[in-house]
Amino acid sequence: MSVSKLQIGQLWKKDGTKDIYLVTRLYSEAMNTMVILRKSGSEGEGQIRVRVERAGDGQTIPGFSPAQEDEKF
Repeated sequence: MSVSKLQIGQLWKKDGTKDIYLVTRLYSEAMNTMVILRKSGSEGEGQIRVRVERAGDGQTIPGFSPAQEDEKF
């Protein structure tokens, strides 16, 4: 599942688990867009850096799906 635009503050659910991650940073690196994710409620844990993929007319984070599927981003 993809969203039209990734934004800081969005919540994403890790596929295969019930863990929710918060988008804390977006940036460009070479020709790619990167996203930094932090596990929701676990400020002390390490952050995850993932390369954003384009999916049709939107963007997606591999291994994650939007936690707020009913809302339009």
